[in-house]
Amino acid sequence: MSTPINALTEDFAVAPQLSPEDMAAVAAAGFKSVIINRPDFEGGPDQPTAASVIAAALAAGLRVEYQPVVSGGMTAADVARFAELLQTLPAPVLAYCRSGTRCSVLYRSATGNG
Repeated sequence: MSTPINALTEDFAVAPQLSPEDMAAVAAAGFKSVIINRPDFEGGPDQPTAASVIAAALAAGLRVEYQPVVSGGMTAADVARFAELLQTLPAPVLAYCRSGTRCSVLYRSATGNG
């Protein structure tokens, strides 16, 4: 996997856009769950769809949740849902969006860290 992973804690990390081909490497790296925070087609028609990543993640034995959050448009409901996912998904969790920043902000907002 060529995409850099940024660990924020022992149980949570963020990454920029991932592809279906990355999911086996994500599982091999020890992650148990993936949260997709990037809305489909935000980056145009060449962006891997959530459905294609979900299928690959499930095939790799990962739990996966699609929680699209619009860049610059994060809501209190988005933060609450993210907090719920952090409490219910098996750790460690890897979340991704376009650059990883949106996931980092969600994490900090949901946990009060930072």
